[in-house]
Amino acid sequence: MATIRSILTVAAVSSVMISPAWAEPAKPAIQSLITPSVVEEMRHWIDTDIVRISVGAQNERLQKLPQDQIDALDTQWRAERESDDKPLIAATLSNPLSVYLTRLQGKSLGLYAEIFVMDHNGLNVGQSSITGDFWQGDEAKFQKTYDVSGDALFIDEPEWDDENKIWRGQVSFTLTDSGKSIGAVTMEVNLTELERRVAAGA
Repeated sequence: MATIRSILTVAAVSSVMISPAWAEPAKPAIQSLITPSVVEEMRHWIDTDIVRISVGAQNERLQKLPQDQIDALDTQWRAERESDDKPLIAATLSNPLSVYLTRLQGKSLGLYAEIFVMDHNGLNVGQSSITGDFWQGDEAKFQKTYDVSGDALFIDEPEWDDENKIWRGQVSFTLTDSGKSIGAVTMEVNLTELERRVAAGA
């Protein structure tokens, strides 16, 4: 009897180990999922006074910062992530733009995993959650949008989020005001949820 139980136990464990539920699903075709209509909806949510005014105000306040000052702010942000005292993070997350982006993420019902807006230095102006760093100017999301043109769009490669078991993909584009480039935005999409909506015809 003990032998039979052992065989059944091994069989049960093996079935769990090879169960498709535990396997990482195939990488989604992000270029097919992020259609012009999806991008248009994103632009609709971002093309608002709260975004333009917030970015414009930070651009005017900071002007074009030298790299050492940008690095200092980024270092402060990273340090605050590990500290109980978070003046820069708190000020950013509590501003009107961050409140708007947080609500936008919530209204998307799981479609947007993260949203953050950058100024002309590539520094965060507002965000829906705490990002890993404060300066995005050295990354493709900024260099392939703001640094290119007012209508630039950059769709990054999908990344697997093992904690939440979803595929995520970043869509970034330049922000403009009266035809002038003033910053950029990154909207991280839950591609697993988008695939589900497409399949359901939603």
